[in-house]
Amino acid sequence: MSSLHRRHVAVSPDWLALYYRNPLEITHGEGRHVWDAEGNRYLDFFGGILTTMTAHALPEVTKAVSEQAARIIHSSTLYLNRPMVELAERVAALSGIPEARVFFTTSGTEANDTALLLATTYRRSNQILAMRNSYHGRSFSAVSITGNNAWSPTSLSPLQTLYVHGGVRSRGPYAHLSDGEFIAACVADLEDLLGHTRDAAALIAEPIQGVGGFTSPPDGLYAAFREVLNRHGILWISDEVQTGWGRSGEHFWGWQAHGQNGPPDIVTFAKGIGNGMSIGGVIARAEVMNCLDANSISTFGGSPVTMAAGLANLSYLLEHDLQGNARRVGGLLIERLRAIGAASEHVREVRGRGLMIGIELVKPGTDEADPEAAAAVLEAAREGGLLIGKGGGHNTSVLRLAPPLSLSIPEAEEGAAILADALRTLG
Repeated sequence: MSSLHRRHVAVSPDWLALYYRNPLEITHGEGRHVWDAEGNRYLDFFGGILTTMTAHALPEVTKAVSEQAARIIHSSTLYLNRPMVELAERVAALSGIPEARVFFTTSGTEANDTALLLATTYRRSNQILAMRNSYHGRSFSAVSITGNNAWSPTSLSPLQTLYVHGGVRSRGPYAHLSDGEFIAACVADLEDLLGHTRDAAALIAEPIQGVGGFTSPPDGLYAAFREVLNRHGILWISDEVQTGWGRSGEHFWGWQAHGQNGPPDIVTFAKGIGNGMSIGGVIARAEVMNCLDANSISTFGGSPVTMAAGLANLSYLLEHDLQGNARRVGGLLIERLRAIGAASEHVREVRGRGLMIGIELVKPGTDEADPEAAAAVLEAAREGGLLIGKGGGHNTSVLRLAPPLSLSIPEAEEGAAILADALRTLG
């Protein structure tokens, strides 16, 4: 155990997770690479949990942060804040929500917490519909709508949460159905559920489940849900903390794969927009955002420094078509990984979109999740010079790959080759 690891253990909660048998201290990064305290260089396919979305040490972002910090670091939302207004204008215009209002927070957890406050206040109901296998954050309210027991430390809740089928396509009671039949069965389940409950405030859903292992329903499921929700006056909250800003390649927002019946009432975002700076936020149509009848502010949400970073990062992302790069390079990477997976009896499925890819591992000859194999591959990939993540429902047996969206084809090939070697260590 390193000296820093011992110090960490002495002052940190037991439940504060660390990756690797010998935890890694990352000291600096550049582009798609990071270095540890011992000087080892790694290709980064996890980006600080999908947060370093564009590149490490992106000059445009570091320059914007430095220049803003030299002027003023903090003022709070009690004062006019030009970078915050400018970023809010751009986010509102990109959101697809008419008459959009934007409120900035410091994290995705806080963004989802705010969305729940808005929805329950607007609807005068504390009943929330959530997806099985979901994850929405670490706060008391966000934990209470998380459908993944590995990340839900208490059953106590300020909300009544009802879980809906549909977030996982290839497991569960509807996995054997065609896409059309799957959607119809999930809609019927939702209709039946609503027939047994009081009026719900909202359905909250990740278009692609992040912690759940990058699972997703067939395109159009949430559009079909929307028809049911509209009849009941129930709001749709799209949790875009991991899927927003073009990571899926095919769409700028994950909800757009389900947008046939219009945009969500509320969108939450965080992670990648700050490229490592602490930015989260909520977008909602004005009627919903303005429903609170008490004062509210944010001390750190909308900080001038983080807003400057977000503006520079968003500009870079759009000007360099990183969504298109995610589509092109991610498509090649997924196909390469599927070929690798086909040669391994440990790989059940390679799934995902753009640069949001999951590799589900099972015990050979079974459909049983294999978290030990996932942990072993995580270690072997690190030894080979590649950092990845893991997740998944029931058991953490999915390898999660989410590189910066500026990933090049040679880097994608390099990462795939390291993963192939890591999978071969399973025997």
